[in-house]
Amino acid sequence: MNKPYNLEERTFLFAKECRIYIRLLAKTTSNIEDGKQLVRSSGSVGANYIEANEKLGDKDLLFRLKISRKEAKESKFWLRLLHELNPDQAIFSESLLFEIEELRKILSAIITKASK
Repeated sequence: MNKPYNLEERTFLFAKECRIYIRLLAKTTSNIEDGKQLVRSSGSVGANYIEANEKLGDKDLLFRLKISRKEAKESKFWLRLLHELNPDQAIFSESLLFEIEELRKILSAIITKASK
């Protein structure tokens, strides 16, 4: 996945890639339900980051950034679960796991800097 510098675009691309990944999975009950959770959390990473940029104040900025980071952690959980249960798509899921960990670290760094 190309990684743009613009974090809004990068979170959008992550959510899009998660949706593409989910379409590749076998249509089992667990994949469908876990996939729904991943769709929600992956989209929420970017949506909350965008809302953080439209902050109403410093508290709102930190609140939205922390929600975005929380959703990144949740996305990682669902991705790990899907990764373990779908080894045939491991290359795709490994790429997504790497990207969500990078996004989480970036969000953590922004939160740390904004907290000072």
